[in-house]
Amino acid sequence: MGAGGSALTGWAARMPLTIFTTTKIARAMITKSKMVCRKAPYFSTIAPRFETLEPGLVVVGMPKRRAVHNHIGTVHALAIGNLCELAAGTMLEASLPRTHRWIPKGMDIQYLAKAESDLVARCEWDQVVPTAGEVIPVVVSVTDRAGTEVSRATIRMWVSPKPARAAQAA
Repeated sequence: MGAGGSALTGWAARMPLTIFTTTKIARAMITKSKMVCRKAPYFSTIAPRFETLEPGLVVVGMPKRRAVHNHIGTVHALAIGNLCELAAGTMLEASLPRTHRWIPKGMDIQYLAKAESDLVARCEWDQVVPTAGEVIPVVVSVTDRAGTEVSRATIRMWVSPKPARAAQAA
């Protein structure tokens, strides 16, 4: 056994455990990003990286790279919209009980500043799960590397109980 009774040896035994925990968390977030992109391939166009994915909160980043540039070299508006929809959808997926489903019905998006760096979308939700079908507004805020809000979207999500047969299979 290494330092502190761990199974690590050599230099690894002398390193703080947080490094290994952080690395495991980073790998898990990359894996989650790939899983989401496999399920909905269009999201892979923005190369998302989840930072937080838990009930009621999603934080997902998007690197600024040539593939998402517009004609003036900033992040394209539709790539930002894609990031917003990803954040809202995964937040609901993590927050709703298995007995419910969701689908986007519309999006209102404001572009507040040029997106000239990597971006981070944050989506929080603390609403009551509807017992019948209902349109729920889900707000997503997108900030740049400096913390400036570059975009804000309200995505109207139709949330409803799954039909009885589908709910039993879940």
